[in-house]
Amino acid sequence: MRLPIVLLIAASLPAAENWLPLFNGVNLDEFEIRSGKAAYKLDNGEIVGTTVEGSPNTFLCTRKTYGDFLLAFEVKTDPRLNSGVQLRSHAYDKPAEVVTMNQGARRVTHQPGRVYGYQVEVATEKSGASGGIYDEARRGWIHNTSNDPGCKAAFKDNQWNHYYVEARRDRIRTWVNHIPCADVVDSLDLDGFIGLQVHQFQGGSPAEVRWRNLRIAELGRHSWKPIFDGKSLNGWNGNGGGEWKITDGALHGAQATGSTERGFLISADDYSNFTLRLQYKAVRGNSGVFFRMGEPPWSIRGSLGYEVEVDPTRDPGGLQHPGARGWLVHTGPVAETPHVKPTDWNTMTISAHGRRIVVHVNGVKMSEVVNDPGPLSGRLALQLNPRNDLEVFYKDLAILSPGK
Repeated sequence: MRLPIVLLIAASLPAAENWLPLFNGVNLDEFEIRSGKAAYKLDNGEIVGTTVEGSPNTFLCTRKTYGDFLLAFEVKTDPRLNSGVQLRSHAYDKPAEVVTMNQGARRVTHQPGRVYGYQVEVATEKSGASGGIYDEARRGWIHNTSNDPGCKAAFKDNQWNHYYVEARRDRIRTWVNHIPCADVVDSLDLDGFIGLQVHQFQGGSPAEVRWRNLRIAELGRHSWKPIFDGKSLNGWNGNGGGEWKITDGALHGAQATGSTERGFLISADDYSNFTLRLQYKAVRGNSGVFFRMGEPPWSIRGSLGYEVEVDPTRDPGGLQHPGARGWLVHTGPVAETPHVKPTDWNTMTISAHGRRIVVHVNGVKMSEVVNDPGPLSGRLALQLNPRNDLEVFYKDLAILSPGK
């Protein structure tokens, strides 16, 4: 079993000439220390981070930012110490209140200068969490690998451990000692700095973590491209019941009580592989974001593709295949999802690449299906459900990019 995994890793890496050292090997001038007071130095080509009593989490951060990349490094840490490597990260420029989902949702305020963002976990054999993805100083765990037997056994205490990380588009994958660990879809940050963490520590003597052979292959950058201009319905076509107009830069949809005809606002273009980001405000009634819709006529029994639920009371970010298999993922009442804001603006992302579909609302994953047998391409659409009084707003619609 080991050989195919190694070959998979090799096949995913760029050509050797694309790799560059992450630092010059002579000094740490290309980095800056953020958030804490831990000490960093060079020792025989290795970067050594040492704990300082009373210091919070500390990060040695690149002055340069990176978008899509492949990162490789080796790390060895004192088994008493937790560590990690930040990806696409940033530092707060003012006090920030965030909702962290660790051990239940709770609000936390971070001060200016605090580093936040994706972190590849460097832990211990006992914890088994190495290779997981943690959202430092923000949402908490995105992918905890401690329940994955293969990945849990990959990291070795008191040894050099090899890490590979691929950050491409809205997908981050990790390998520890050639064992695949995390594979997450998350588009909250598409670029940022890389940082080497020395975790806060209490012990009888200082603990240290060492990194060596840090290499990076840059793979370009992705950016959000608007598909609604905020002024007109250019690129969108109405179909069926209800009414759409532009209000304060947003698409404003309404459907009257007693109406019987379902309405859609449908994109002129087809989309196959994409990540869509938008903001929605569901004031009342039931709406939804459709994608991979087939050809007309569009009806509940027709080729409707997938639907992501938009409703002020239930199933935020829930996923359906209407007219075919029905509900794929229920997400429950809005009252039980504290990060969702009923009747206010929420940010939704829908990532549909091949047969994997992932939906987030306000940065929290709500739905995911893998190897789903549904349609692979089609139109986008915004729905106005009939029968009940309905009012809904959509704005800031953007596609990350079609692609492989």
